[in-house]
Amino acid sequence: MATVNQSPKLEDQLRAAIRVRNYALATERKYVYWYLDFVRFHERRHPLDVGANGVRGFLDYLALQRNVAPATQHQALCALLFLYRHVLGTELGDISDFHRAKRKPRLPVVLSRSEVARLLAQVRGVEGLVLRLLYGAGLRLQEALRLRVKDVDFDRHELIVRSGKGDKDRVTMLPETLDEAMRAAIALARKWFDRDREAGVADVELPHALARKYPNASHELGWRFVFSAPNLSVCPRTGANRRHHLHSSRIQRAVKTARQAAGISKPAGCHTLRHSFATHLLEDGYDIRAVQELLGHADVSTTMIYTHVLNRGGRGVRSPLSRLVS
Repeated sequence: MATVNQSPKLEDQLRAAIRVRNYALATERKYVYWYLDFVRFHERRHPLDVGANGVRGFLDYLALQRNVAPATQHQALCALLFLYRHVLGTELGDISDFHRAKRKPRLPVVLSRSEVARLLAQVRGVEGLVLRLLYGAGLRLQEALRLRVKDVDFDRHELIVRSGKGDKDRVTMLPETLDEAMRAAIALARKWFDRDREAGVADVELPHALARKYPNASHELGWRFVFSAPNLSVCPRTGANRRHHLHSSRIQRAVKTARQAAGISKPAGCHTLRHSFATHLLEDGYDIRAVQELLGHADVSTTMIYTHVLNRGGRGVRSPLSRLVS
């Protein structure tokens, strides 16, 4: 019986299979995490020894004992399917009879307009600009941080989001009130670009296989991140020393500090600004399909959840208390 003891080999094979398919670094880390968790659950037996029954047992354990969310269980399933198919070269067959994690309906946290104003008033500089993009354009945090110079269109007041969730591109608005701040951010990115070029480290990470297709693109200003980091960093995959975008933790800390300073008791984070963007557009009467496209939702049912948190009382129903005459 095969065992996984000192086994960097299978883990390395998993990482290599992920990288050759151009999966995101975050996906690589999650898949490796679930592989290691799976192996520990089966007391370091080799995945080929436990097979489909072992996968079902692990998924049951996640749902029944660890009470994970459906999305978490699905992520673990995807990681294990990838492991068996692309690393071990075997198919698991039909394993659909495992216990499904129960989906618990949750409404998104949404800030009122006055709360958004109070929150943003507490944040200046590049952190403030990023947060204003999250609320003003409905971006996810990583979508904002990964904006490239070439994807900002000042004439049309548009932002092109490349490889968003689900590896999809979309177009959203660039609020006119942010024109000056965005131009300043790009000017700073140009400054870092010129400095890096003088130092011979002017390349930048390119998505997918573009580095091979366009070998000179990584040395062009258009491919630089708008929100370039102030320091160079070593790529964990390639070992290349280059300038990446700002780290997400910097923006997350800014939100937490601003929320406390603004006296907001809601558990608001970066994604709360995206929720607020959608809700406030619907409150203003914009078509839900238009909001769906701006958010990049594949299905309008995902966007529909914001209709339940509109500022109209209980689903638009007026309380009988309001009709009482004192």
